[in-house]
Amino acid sequence: MIGTSAAPPGSGTTPPKPGRGRWALRDQPAVGWIVAAVVVAFLHPVLDDSHWLMVHMILLGAMTHAAIVWSTYFTQALLKTSDDLDPRGRQSARIVTVILGVVCVLVGVPTAHWALAIVGASLVSCAILWHAIALAIRLRTSVAQRFRTTVLYYLAAAICMPVGAGFGVALAKGPAADWHGRLLLAHSMTMLLGWLGLTVLGTLLTLWPTMLRTRMDERAETLARQALPIVLVGLIGIDSAALMRLRWPAVAGFVIYLTGVCWWGRALIRPVRTQPPRHASAYFVGAALVWAAALLVLVPVRVASAGSWSRITDGYDTIATIAAVGFAFQLLTGAMSHLLPVVIGGGAQVIRAAQRHFDRFAITRLTIVNLGLLLWITPTPAAMQDTAQALVLITLLSLIPLMIMAITAAVRMRRELAGDHGLRGRQLGVDPGIWSPGQVVAGIAVLALAVSVAVAWNPGGLTGVTQAAGSRGAVQATGHTTTVHVTAYGMRFHPSSVTVPRGNKLVVVLTNTDSTTSHDIYFPGRAKTPLLADGQTATVHVGVIGKSLEGWCTVIGHKALGMVFDVKVAGASAASSGSPGITMASGGGSSSVRPNDSVPSSFTAADATLPPLTSSRVHHVTLTVRDRKMQVAPGIYQMRWTYNGQVPGPVLHGRVGDTFVVTLVNDGSMGHSLDFHAGDVSPDEPMRTIAPGQSLTYTFTAHRAGIWLYHCATAPMSAHIAAGMEGAVVIDPPHLPPVAHSYVLIQSEVYVAGNGRSPVNSVDETAVAARKPTFVTFNGMANQYDYRPLTATAGQRVRIWVIDAGPNEASSFHVVGTQFDTVYAEGGYLLKRGRDAFGDTGGGSQALALEPAQCGFVEFTPTATGHYSFISHIMSDAEIGAHGTLTVTVRK
Repeated sequence: MIGTSAAPPGSGTTPPKPGRGRWALRDQPAVGWIVAAVVVAFLHPVLDDSHWLMVHMILLGAMTHAAIVWSTYFTQALLKTSDDLDPRGRQSARIVTVILGVVCVLVGVPTAHWALAIVGASLVSCAILWHAIALAIRLRTSVAQRFRTTVLYYLAAAICMPVGAGFGVALAKGPAADWHGRLLLAHSMTMLLGWLGLTVLGTLLTLWPTMLRTRMDERAETLARQALPIVLVGLIGIDSAALMRLRWPAVAGFVIYLTGVCWWGRALIRPVRTQPPRHASAYFVGAALVWAAALLVLVPVRVASAGSWSRITDGYDTIATIAAVGFAFQLLTGAMSHLLPVVIGGGAQVIRAAQRHFDRFAITRLTIVNLGLLLWITPTPAAMQDTAQALVLITLLSLIPLMIMAITAAVRMRRELAGDHGLRGRQLGVDPGIWSPGQVVAGIAVLALAVSVAVAWNPGGLTGVTQAAGSRGAVQATGHTTTVHVTAYGMRFHPSSVTVPRGNKLVVVLTNTDSTTSHDIYFPGRAKTPLLADGQTATVHVGVIGKSLEGWCTVIGHKALGMVFDVKVAGASAASSGSPGITMASGGGSSSVRPNDSVPSSFTAADATLPPLTSSRVHHVTLTVRDRKMQVAPGIYQMRWTYNGQVPGPVLHGRVGDTFVVTLVNDGSMGHSLDFHAGDVSPDEPMRTIAPGQSLTYTFTAHRAGIWLYHCATAPMSAHIAAGMEGAVVIDPPHLPPVAHSYVLIQSEVYVAGNGRSPVNSVDETAVAARKPTFVTFNGMANQYDYRPLTATAGQRVRIWVIDAGPNEASSFHVVGTQFDTVYAEGGYLLKRGRDAFGDTGGGSQALALEPAQCGFVEFTPTATGHYSFISHIMSDAEIGAHGTLTVTVRK
């Protein structure tokens, strides 16, 4: 419930009193979003993306709603404009549009329905721009000269919304790691510092002294007016630097923004000195501002220390938690604690009756929330973090019953005053304030007791996977700690195991010394390091050890190659080792992977047309590795590892004797490499694995004709190829005659982990090892050419180049309804216009048989119009995606 009837401090007049009475669309959505956010936060063990949902329910749901209502109310009150300029019906329409848009975003992003996310972002953006127009009309109409700066803050904030939403939509598309980091910074800061930050700065200009019940600083408007261009320049600098891949200019943008905030913040100091906080509202808003200041330091430090844009995302959940809980949730708590009694109205006695309930145990609640949040975001054992999270959220959620009690008390007081029980003329005493050292101690005691009970109940710190350390309460902690220093390199942990006395705590200090790729270590249900680049170190607290367990590197394929770390208990039998209840995905056509029956009208299939030859005999090519969320079957997505953002990689086309100068740039999240079968070169240098942020040049000359595979040669190659890192080099045989239609089809397998919708994962390495593909595809997506057929003309010759990229399955390429009169396989003709190697004529072929990495082409001439299916005649593979259509039409 947002609104106020208090006159702006120092204004000398009483503004209009809009917003009195009940209005469900104004009063209830913010509360609903808060409750929903807390519910999904508690469902984190079973709900995918629960943290993302919690953050966006608070920031995009509750805070956006509050921002609309706050800015509308204060603009009307401060500018003294008429209700008729923006009737309640229009305001309601905007609020409903925002709610619908937010729901679309909250559904579309986690489920990988990008179109729904676009609809949601568009609805929210349009509603906010409409809101800005309404504010601008009030500003233009008003004759009031004071407080116009506040409205300028609101207008600037509204402009930030569609910009930030655009960044968010691009982020939801699943860009490569480098772009992901840049877009994440631009999106989060535009929304947090722009849309919400500017709204808060404009509102607190008058609301802060009102909460303190004192006059505002005489310099407040001047300082705010001077600060606005500074913070805008800083925000524009942050976004521009992120888009241009400039980390240090982005840090400079934060410095500029922080300078503007500090200049604006000078206006908050004098009211605090004149009248220190006395009620819960001011304390919670003050705490929110402290966390906001912390964010303005932590984020640029993260940008400066990340080393690359792809690394910025490591630990960003902590920043999001601070923004949502430390800043936004506490700001809402403080604002509602102040504004709800004012909205109810009825005079000072009614306000104080309601305020009394919001002030109940306020200092204890404040202590629990802020100390608990520190435990939540710091690297403490899982049991402590989960307990602290639960206490923080429950404490903040206590706002709801306090609101109910405050409303009840206020209504009762209004009735008593209406009955004239001698209360109307009663003089209210000086409010003594609520600060209490005893409540601080009580808050610390509650937090300490809850954490102690949680750790005693579950010493291993497990959340949901308790069997890995034996039954609950069965391990007697010794109070001692075993610390082991581990290095990661060569696809191994060194050492690869540690023996721990039963009951000891285990701390693992991991350092990555592998210059070719990133590593981490994960102990299921206990702890995990961030992804570490070469030279980086992280510490994990595994907890009290009661039973042998296993940790591993979570980078795809690394566990299969041996990156496993065994924790053994001194004196325990071998039978006790392992992690009961923790299994890898079984892989292979999981029943949970269910593609859609159709594709949207906007769907575009991968272009299978062979690129034309150019006159150049030296081809300069850049292949940039990017991680990208891509569709592998209708409605099914996978985080693909790509060359130039596409699967398969670009098809290169040349002649015998052509030279290819290929620059490989690694913008991915791990080490990658290249192996061109079209060139015979020493593999030591050009095929070496390079780490993220590095590049190399691979030069080769095509001495022989054929269609040649290229792929990532980084171990495990099976996982890298299955993730999409393959392509083709077509070197025309001498005197190759032209044909009417020439296509390239690269057959490969897809191994989906999970359901392919939410969350979107990388390749399922267990399924790869078991040779159980989810889909077999032509050019990276199952059945795409059934939805967007290739085309040919009756009576004209068709040539189809085919390559089996694997990594595991063979191919038997067949076109239904035709016979091949030309078959070229592995560098030579088996048939050429019906003539075989012995000169006999009249021969034909029905299939081109290929093992992984083998290639060739077939030619045929369809004689009649129709729809010709092309398939792998390994029928099980055709039935899971190795199937397409060639539509033959009459010659025009």
